[in-house]
Amino acid sequence: MFPLKDNIPTDRTPYVTIAFIVINVLAYFLLQRGGILSGPSDSGVIDYGAIPYEITHPGKECAIAGEQVVCEGQPGVQVQAPDQPPTILTVFTSMFMHGSILHLGGNMLFLWIFGNNVEDSMGHLKFVLFYVLGGIAALLAQTGIDPDAAVPTIGASGAVAAVLGGYILLYPTARVVTIIFIIFFFTIVELPALLVLGLWFLLQLAYGYADIANPAGGGGGVAYFAHIGGFILGLALIKLFASRRKDYTVPPKYPVY
Repeated sequence: MFPLKDNIPTDRTPYVTIAFIVINVLAYFLLQRGGILSGPSDSGVIDYGAIPYEITHPGKECAIAGEQVVCEGQPGVQVQAPDQPPTILTVFTSMFMHGSILHLGGNMLFLWIFGNNVEDSMGHLKFVLFYVLGGIAALLAQTGIDPDAAVPTIGASGAVAAVLGGYILLYPTARVVTIIFIIFFFTIVELPALLVLGLWFLLQLAYGYADIANPAGGGGGVAYFAHIGGFILGLALIKLFASRRKDYTVPPKYPVY
């Protein structure tokens, strides 16, 4: 399933949602120097991505050695990593970085579809805090699952997952225009947000469990527990942050094809 839009109008311009999208795009193309057909440089990802090992081993830093990332203090590793940005800074910079144009585009699409309504429910300043807390919770969840991981965690998906968690409680019966792919064919339908986002979350749980059950199987480089942690944070805090919930009675516009 691939969501395209929802049917909940907003009363206020989602300035923060737009700003976050702009920041993410600029970070990818200017800070990371990523391209359309090529990803960002590894050195930038190491410097500004959040590495669980650095978080759980304060004062230790990681660096690229050959084709892998090694960290100071690891058994059998004799490396002196170059000076890097403070680890606390990478907690925040990592949530504005992406590994490819598809990674960036997918996260920004979800942020635009669902973020504007969540921002509308709580106001601009509270949405900034809600979003950042979601990103932090996502990183902590991923770090808790594998505290010795030397793989950088990057992407807005954890913070966006918090937005999805908030949205599903605010507007469970909202209609989401969705493309469903069936082998070589596709159809466009309107589905309840509860189904679209609920299925998304169940998939994250399933993939996360598969990663734990078979850690050598390869999860495609996706931090599923970051998604899970962000989503749960959104569920837990949305009622505290949201000051109003729109009363909507917008009928479906898109028939099933």
